[in-house]
Amino acid sequence: QVQLVESGGGLVQAGGSLRLSCAASGRTFTTYAIAWFRQAPGKERDFIAAINWSGTTTYYADSMKGRFTISRDNAKNTVYLQMNSLKPDDTAVYYCAAKTGYYYTNYRRYDYWGQGTQVTVSS
Repeated sequence: QVQLVESGGGLVQAGGSLRLSCAASGRTFTTYAIAWFRQAPGKERDFIAAINWSGTTTYYADSMKGRFTISRDNAKNTVYLQMNSLKPDDTAVYYCAAKTGYYYTNYRRYDYWGQGTQVTVSS
């Protein structure tokens, strides 16, 4: 089992950057693929990016490529999401999620979730 805690959200102006962190507890962190999702009010939970257990493979939603970067530091039990050139449409609650084995883009495939961190981008 793994527990996840997101941090790093906040208010930023359009064009700015934020780095979100997903800190995990549990001795088996390196067995989990991790993904980032986001959900705006009244909208579906959207896939952003995922990373495999070792950090050697990543996958991005097409709309996120080039602006968002996912990475992980297994020595720190942490996964990061670097977000650049932020837009007002990026405003949402951002979640990290974990599952054993391979990653998927479907949020229903993930077993463990953090509480989310709010990102607000002002125009």
